Amino acid sequence: MTDASIQSTKTETGEAGFGDYFALLKPRVMSLVVFTALVGLLVAPVGVNPVVGLASILFIAVGGGASGALNMWWDADIDRKMKRTLTRPIPSGKVEEGEAFAIGITLSVMAVVMLGLASNMMAAALLAFTIFFYVVIYTMWLKRWTPQNIVIGGAAGAFPPMIGWAVATGGISIESVLMFALTFAWTPPHFWALALFTKGDYANAGVPMLTVTHGRKATRAHILGYTFALAAVAIALGLTSVGGPTYMVIALVLNAMFIKGAWDVFRRTDANSDADSHKAERGLFKLSLAYLFLHYGALLVEASLKPFGLGGWG
Repeated sequence: MTDASIQSTKTETGEAGFGDYFALLKPRVMSLVVFTALVGLLVAPVGVNPVVGLASILFIAVGGGASGALNMWWDADIDRKMKRTLTRPIPSGKVEEGEAFAIGITLSVMAVVMLGLASNMMAAALLAFTIFFYVVIYTMWLKRWTPQNIVIGGAAGAFPPMIGWAVATGGISIESVLMFALTFAWTPPHFWALALFTKGDYANAGVPMLTVTHGRKATRAHILGYTFALAAVAIALGLTSVGGPTYMVIALVLNAMFIKGAWDVFRRTDANSDADSHKAERGLFKLSLAYLFLHYGALLVEASLKPFGLGGWG
């Protein structure tokens, strides 16, 4: 049998490979989890042994991946109805729903227990609550019940920097709360911008996204409102001990760009958005992809300059 025949047989029988199981963990989402958690750990005022830090980030990543697997297990029915999710491991027939559930539960328990052993119970408790919030509160309850699903559910993706901070300090502070708030306030405009040009997908799947329940005009207004709140949080974070001049300059520029993008979206109508393939909405969504990485990257720059007396507000 040729290699091509073997590959064809695997595809037809739905046999999963390593890539399929890795995709089950939502690696793109996991990359944001890992990065923000790492920043939370590195900008904390207490140093962490490199081995402890590396192990902790690994277990936080595993916990994030476990959440993704459980999310895909529960959402398999609606994933089969949306174009952008049809190729996921379960809808494509590569991974069985039962497999995804077993993987998600096993990794969740392992991640929480090992993080507790590697760092401290506060960090482990925050990770456990994050997994519970994402899987039960958001995926099983809010996502199919309220158009505010993204707003409230966004908390799950906002916890990683708090977990990283807790790994280093064993507690919570205004800095870690504002890092949480930055991701929390970013989530609605990020996902609603996407929903504006994928409205049909959510409607077909019966997901009560704001664009489906209240229409595009209301969604655009919500995006603008949350963008102003996001800018306020970003500036407030820059005034804390983890901020500084470098972060503030980047935050001011990025948030000015984000407000401009949100205003352009707000001024749109269904007619002119459809005519140019939602240019403004797509532009805001692309900007939102870089927004968090640049803000958290600026926090890292401030932390790296402090040993030389250059970072922070001195």
